[in-house]
Amino acid sequence: MLAVQCKMARTALGLGVRDLAAAAGVSPDTVARLERGEVLKERTVAALRSALEAAGVEFIPENGGGAGVRLRKPLKTCL
Repeated sequence: MLAVQCKMARTALGLGVRDLAAAAGVSPDTVARLERGEVLKERTVAALRSALEAAGVEFIPENGGGAGVRLRKPLKTCL
């Protein structure tokens, strides 16, 4: 996950730095450091990515058009 992907995902979900930090079990400073482009431990980045994916984000890999994110379509339910 790239720094810009983290920020795009967090913004798309309407989450603040503290919200994402709480969901991932890290400090708000850790989220800010990642979004500034600092290198973090692999397990820390994995925790942040997992929290964002659980909230409904899909990460789009670099495919010639640049890496990105999108919101997952909600599952349709039958009532």
